[in-house]
Amino acid sequence: MEFQKEGILLFDSLQIRYYGLIIVFAMLVAAFAAARLAKRAGHDPEHVWGGLTWAIIPGIIFARLWFVLFPSQSVVEAGRDTAWFLQNITDLQNGPLAIWSGGLSIFGAVLGGLLGAYLYVRRNKLPLGFWLDIAAVALPLGQAIGRWANFINQELYGTVTTLPWGLTIDSAHRVAPYKSIIDYPVATTLFHPLFLYESLWSLLAFIVLLNVFQRLRARLLPGDIFLFYVAQYSFIRFLLEFLRVDVTLVGGINWSQAVTAVLFVASLLYFLYRHRPGAVAQTNAESRAS
Repeated sequence: MEFQKEGILLFDSLQIRYYGLIIVFAMLVAAFAAARLAKRAGHDPEHVWGGLTWAIIPGIIFARLWFVLFPSQSVVEAGRDTAWFLQNITDLQNGPLAIWSGGLSIFGAVLGGLLGAYLYVRRNKLPLGFWLDIAAVALPLGQAIGRWANFINQELYGTVTTLPWGLTIDSAHRVAPYKSIIDYPVATTLFHPLFLYESLWSLLAFIVLLNVFQRLRARLLPGDIFLFYVAQYSFIRFLLEFLRVDVTLVGGINWSQAVTAVLFVASLLYFLYRHRPGAVAQTNAESRAS
């Protein structure tokens, strides 16, 4: 066994990347937290592990699919746009199947994971709103840990900064316009650590949503906390995109910002719609009748 910069080398041929280890650890911690919450609320915690097994595969597939359909500018500039990916499916170095070469989107991961979990919930006839709220509390905890995988890969950084917590990035991991080590020397050029900003925000979101779940859930409708999760992540991601250097452009528009703007507005409007005058009483009556 040999410890290398990006992973652990086993048997001189098998490399286990730190990125993957951190992501797996993040999922397990989030699942343990979700299971504990479910048990305290009087629900079977085993459903957390059942839902997770249904969520993993579609989560990976959708994470990669989103990246293929909406590649970042650095990938496009390297000649690998969506058309290239679709024409080079058998390329196991950089093609759409080569997830080990990098390129997973959190938007696709959450979308695919929720789809898999939704199918599990429906198959087992579980209350969807409750389990969405459980996921809403646990997901930020997983994101807070998982974002440190981006630190290992020297990705998810922003523009140049003079702040003391700025991040140094090797020339091999830089994107335009910061590739020149003459104009931007490696030793003295610092970048905004967006992964850290999002990690700290996610940790704060976990604490807040956990308290909402434990103290205010009785005043809310099932699924409301999930709407809070969508709104808070959309908010911070929209803001961080202003600093991010390797963005995804669709028709000249920052695609991640456009998606998060729509999700933020939609989640708030749907929350207000659910809590319009008379709606809560009607929903509670329907729940008791069922």
